[in-house]
Amino acid sequence: MKTETRNCQNCKKDFTIEPEDFNFYEKIKVPPPTFCHLCRAQRRLAFRNERKLFKVKDAFTGESIFSTFPTESGRKIIKREIWMGDTWDGTEYGREYDFSKPFLQQLRELINSLPIYNFNVIRMVNSPYSFNATDLKNSYLVCNSSYSEDCMYGNAIDNCKDCVDNSHIHESERCYESFWLAKCYQCYFTQRAEESRNLWFCRGCVGCQDCFGCANLVNASYCIFNKKYNPDEYRNIIKGMELDTYEGIMVAREKARVFWDTQPVKSIQGIKNVNSSGSYITHCRNVKDSYLVRESENIRYCQYLQVPSSKENYDVTVWGNNTELCYETVECGDDSYNNKFTWNCWPACRNLEYSTHLFSSSDCFGCSGLKKKQYCILNKQYTKEDYKAMVEKIKKHMDEMPYVDVRGLIYKYGEFLPIEFCPFGYNNTLAGQHFTLSKEEALKNNYGWVDGERGEYTITKKSSELPESITSTSDDILKEVFECQSCKNAYRVLENELIFLRKENLSAPRLCSECRHERRINDRLKLFLYERSCMCAGITDQTNTYKNTISHNHKDFPCGEVFKTGYAPDRPEIVYCEKCYQQEVY
Repeated sequence: MKTETRNCQNCKKDFTIEPEDFNFYEKIKVPPPTFCHLCRAQRRLAFRNERKLFKVKDAFTGESIFSTFPTESGRKIIKREIWMGDTWDGTEYGREYDFSKPFLQQLRELINSLPIYNFNVIRMVNSPYSFNATDLKNSYLVCNSSYSEDCMYGNAIDNCKDCVDNSHIHESERCYESFWLAKCYQCYFTQRAEESRNLWFCRGCVGCQDCFGCANLVNASYCIFNKKYNPDEYRNIIKGMELDTYEGIMVAREKARVFWDTQPVKSIQGIKNVNSSGSYITHCRNVKDSYLVRESENIRYCQYLQVPSSKENYDVTVWGNNTELCYETVECGDDSYNNKFTWNCWPACRNLEYSTHLFSSSDCFGCSGLKKKQYCILNKQYTKEDYKAMVEKIKKHMDEMPYVDVRGLIYKYGEFLPIEFCPFGYNNTLAGQHFTLSKEEALKNNYGWVDGERGEYTITKKSSELPESITSTSDDILKEVFECQSCKNAYRVLENELIFLRKENLSAPRLCSECRHERRINDRLKLFLYERSCMCAGITDQTNTYKNTISHNHKDFPCGEVFKTGYAPDRPEIVYCEKCYQQEVY
């Protein structure tokens, strides 16, 4: 097949479908999409409330519980323990298919009639305020994470131990305020590092130890702003920085970032990839136009697949962990196979279509809230033969009588769930982190909006009253309620947090955990890709800020290599192509 240009029915912009895309759609037996890949991503991301909790009433018991679903969702929210129990069965809500109404209308009616569990967790130990998570132990307010222990205030913390205030880290220990680490130990305020230890304010370092404020180093040690020192000199300089104090950290942060801006970045943020494009792609092969993916292959238009591995997927958002041959899914992982147009179906789900919140089920179409079921349609049980025949009739009916949303968008077979199925406020979802909309814009585009409530705490001290150094910080701060330096909301320093800060010799934070999180993810690239040219001009970069350390293949002439990158043209970074970057760093 040839490349085709089509017009997105949502944003009205043209988009291309390439031969490899058509091959995938044919393989899984779905029609090509009518939304462009960015509109598809925005729609899926709006179904992911990663880290906002609301106080709601349990629909069965009336008690107050925490939930990722706000009261405004209109859903019947119950404790997960009850949902997973034997006191109710989703097939009790099953219904006959009605060929006089659009399929998606019937599915929406079914979904809204069912109770839904308050948040996603499985196999948790002593981690009551962590959610969207599996296999956590002794962890507090850790979200979108798996197989970690003794961690606090993080998102996407996988296979880690004793880490606080981090985002998207893997197999790491004793790290603080860092982003996109793998196999790191005692790394603080560091971004994009692998197999490193004892780093402060470093970026893009691999196999390094005992470095401060460095960028793009490989197998280096005792370096400050990329300059080598002997161990004694290094330790004396670091000691003089007083990194145990709040002022010392603030000064160090500013100096490090000024230095970072003088060093080139690689067009694709990632390590050890083959034939891949996107941002934060690591140890991947044939991963295209994707974002935050580890150890995967042959996927395109995917985001947040941080738990290895994923393969042969298109348009999959969140999770991984052995996900294969899936299309247009959100929060589906943990042995997920051949699922299409599904939301929150796990673990070990197979051959599902247009289903939400299924647990260990297979061969279901248009179902919600089922556990360990097979051959169901709208939660009604069928025989295998009747199920297969009915599914074909429904797909044909979806094309003959499509669902039309309030904006006039048409949903035939082959599109993900319409946005009015989403129970979350746009401002509380991953969509808002990438596709910025005001409240008015969100509502105009049929998204919801839920304003958060301020906590009912009496602030006893301003954060500026915290001791300057952790060495002079007593247990008395555990009794106080501090005012966040930025949002002015209340926050506390907890006992395990103080133990960690003392162990790592770090000053107590002046920002609440929410503002610390926002600061970290604001450093992160968004999922958009831009076509740009390499900024290597031969001897220096195009801005004459960075001088190359070695003669490149193109010698004294501009490189001119064209690539797709997450760095927008108006950003300040010096962006090099893979080849020029490799020649400088390796």
